[in-house]
Amino acid sequence: MNIINWTSILESLLFAAGDEGLSLKQIAEVLEVDEMKAQEIIEDLRLEYSKNDNRGIMLIELAGTYQLATKKENAIYLRKLVDSPNTSTLSQAALETLAIIAYKQPITRAEIEEIRGVKTERPLHTLMAKALIKEIGRADGAGRAYLYGTTEEFLDYFGLKSLDELPKLPEKAEEEFIQEEADLFFEKFQETINS
Repeated sequence: MNIINWTSILESLLFAAGDEGLSLKQIAEVLEVDEMKAQEIIEDLRLEYSKNDNRGIMLIELAGTYQLATKKENAIYLRKLVDSPNTSTLSQAALETLAIIAYKQPITRAEIEEIRGVKTERPLHTLMAKALIKEIGRADGAGRAYLYGTTEEFLDYFGLKSLDELPKLPEKAEEEFIQEEADLFFEKFQETINS
């Protein structure tokens, strides 16, 4: 007979839920238990974390949802990770992809790949993970491909108030010229960020 490890399951659920967290009702529904039993499981997990000082995470409740969070005493190291040049710089492929999206949005992955001439899956993933781009809808037609656009974080990252502040391109610009201009624009901002 298998014994269900409720705290392990809850920990996995909270990890998967991320910043959104889970409400007591959601936890009870997923675990297929009543809310009283769900509350018991939550308290068991909270107790496990509080008993072990060697853990880097804890269980918190915010606005009626439960989520995993890092311990405050580890904040200095998390800040170093975020401020690390390895995590804040973008690869050439990501910069090219971002420039194309910034100037051509809304745009599909296939359209980006057509302009770049290479696959764009990894740069898109990187840019989405850094919240510089997001899916803003679906294209009409077969397959209904995702459309990508820039985010508020993009504007913050590059110190722009709006997309109108992007360097203007000549109206009859060739794709190569657009790429060169975009590269120059992002080089300038990359230098600003790295200095």
